[in-house]
This record gives sequence, structure tokens and C-alpha cells, in this order.
Amino acid sequence: MLIAGDPSGDMLTAELVGALREKAVAGAEHVSADVQPLRTALAPRFFGAGGPKMAAAGVEQVFDLTQHSVIGFAEVLKNIRKFKRLFEQLLQVAIARQPDVIIGVDYGGFNLRFAKAIKAYVRYNRGVFNNWNPKLVQFVSPQVWASRAGRAYTLAENHDLLLSIFPFEKEWYAQCVPKLRVEFVGHPMIGRGAKSEIRNPKSKIKNVVLLPGSRVDEVRRHWPVVTGAFELLRRQVPALEGKVILPSQQLVDALKVVGLPAGLEIQVGGLTDALATADLAIAKSGTVTMECALHGVPAVVFYKTSWPTYFIGKKIITVKYLAMPNLIADEAIYPEYVQQAATPKNIAAAALGMLRDEQRRKGVQGKLACVIASLGKPGAPQRAAEAILSLFTK
Repeated sequence: MLIAGDPSGDMLTAELVGALREKAVAGAEHVSADVQPLRTALAPRFFGAGGPKMAAAGVEQVFDLTQHSVIGFAEVLKNIRKFKRLFEQLLQVAIARQPDVIIGVDYGGFNLRFAKAIKAYVRYNRGVFNNWNPKLVQFVSPQVWASRAGRAYTLAENHDLLLSIFPFEKEWYAQCVPKLRVEFVGHPMIGRGAKSEIRNPKSKIKNVVLLPGSRVDEVRRHWPVVTGAFELLRRQVPALEGKVILPSQQLVDALKVVGLPAGLEIQVGGLTDALATADLAIAKSGTVTMECALHGVPAVVFYKTSWPTYFIGKKIITVKYLAMPNLIADEAIYPEYVQQAATPKNIAAAALGMLRDEQRRKGVQGKLACVIASLGKPGAPQRAAEAILSLFTK
């Protein structure tokens, strides 16, 4: 059983399913001369909740969880009844179908509670006629090292395996909860596509990629910020061209009615190709900052959320930076603008400085190369699959 609640988790789960299917079949193969061999290779069956990429990979969907994705404490509270209903539905499906392993992919707020509920059910109902005790795996650590460190103990209490994608996490968990098995498998972005090169800096036409997010609520909140920054930039760089990259046609359709500034186009997907010709990105904090780093693209990072969520987050977040490349490097490679500082004027000023200063751009690219080198080699889904399957061979 697999659970993913956002587009990036949906993609990662689809890759993991392919790796699990391949390695499970290969590990079960047994050469036999018997007409009816006692052992044969059987492909695992997958079900759960995720998105379209999981469905395309052969995961039987209970429902599309990515359609309900929100971010922020206040936003979750507004939808608490809906999430409780979805949670209970998935829990009943798990109990009815009794999978051998339940894998939560990212989406920590939901998946950690789900694992806890499964563990509680198993402990309460264990008996002679009910010996179901699935392995529980979390793929991508919640950022417990950034806020609410107590969740590490919840992970250790309920999970058999945590698959980490950042190198510093394994040591952090070893010091905090040594009984939890943590495997660093590398970052799944490494190996997905060839690293692009920044376009010729002597070109008169500059290209900016705008990345406002992947959820409806955050894209609507960020839309005036990114388009306003682009318009200010174009006053200083008249030949500037821009692309807004969104993950779904639904988001594109919702925003086209608002209208686009001159020089700006909007498209679904194609982030890798867009970054291949980008001189700069204006990106909301999140997974896309690692995409920019992978392609060596300088970026200005921003984030705006609801004020209740911001004030709660300000009290519990303990790290200096939001963008993961900055966290890994422990310095502000990418300028960051959060909440009231995330204005079109501030972002445009920082972006203009990067566009005009080639030496600074080269320095940023050199630091990004060091960040990416720390993330391991290609093959994260395959290593994750091997670690998961090892739970059944010990």
C-alpha cells in the first residue's frame, strides 16, 4: 500500500513502484526444470492513494489524494473534516486488504498519523486469528530537524524503516533516535534528466522561469508576486522573456482568465526544458529549488502563506533557511523573501542583480554544484526498493 499526497510525491511513488516491481520479480526468480515449479516469480500488487502518475504506474487507486493537497496549519484546519474522512477511508481499506508493507511517500503530516493508526490497530487486535503486522516505511523524512523534533520519536515508535534523501539526516536521526533504521538512498532528482547548462550569458534575450507552486491555494497567493516581479524586471530588461510552469491544466485554466503580462507565457510541465534555457528562476520555497540547483540555475526564492500559518511556523521552525540548497550549504546561495518581505519590488531587485552580475552568477553555480554533489549518485528509487525488500529477508 502506498500513500502520496502531492505531485512530487506522486512522481516519486511511481518511480518507486517501477523499481519495486522489477526487483521483487528478479529476487523471486528461480530456475527449475520442473513442469510445475513450486516457486515462481510473482509481481507485487500495489494499491493506495496518490495521483495520476501512480495510477499510470499500475497502482490501484482508492482515490486521488493529490487533488486535496493543501499546505499550512490554517489551511489544514479549514479542511479537517475532509481529511478525516479520507484518512478513515484509507484506514478501513488497509485493514480490509492487509498489505504486507505500507509505504508513506513524503506528505508527513498525513502519513505519520496513518502509520500510528495502523500500529495502534495491530497492537489492539493482535491474536491467534489475526496476525497481520505490516512493515511500515516512510520514504522522504519529514523535516523534523527543522521543526517539531518530537515527531522523530513517533517515527521511531511506529516505523520499521525511514528512507532519507538528504545526507545529513541519517546522522541526525542516529543521535536523536538511534533505534530507528534510517537509510540514505540519495536524492531522486539525481539521474532523472541530464543537467542543463545555463544559456550563453552574452545573449541579449534573457529568460526567466516563474515557479509559483503546485497547489491551487498557494499558486493563487503567489500569482501577484511572481507576475508583479516579472513586470518590474521587464521595465529594466525590455527583451526579457518568461515562462510560468504549472503542474496541471486545471491550474493553467484557472489563471489564464486573470491575464498574463507581456512577454510571459504559461505552460503545463516541461520544467527540465524550461530550466535548460533559463538565466534565472523566481521560485517558491520547496522541491523546485532543488530542481533549480540540479540544473545550475540561479534563483530568487520566496514564500507567502496565511498569517495564522506564518505565526505558528515562526514559533516552531528552528532552521535559518527555507530553501533546501541553502540549508545543505548552510549559507544563502539563493536570496529568500518570506511573507511581508516577499514583494514584487524586493524579488525584482534581487533578480535584476543576478541577471546583471555574471561573476555572481558563476559563483552561485559553483556552490550549487557542490550541493548537488553531496546528494549521491543516480538510482535513489532502486536503492529504496532494495531497502524495502530487505525487510522481508531478515
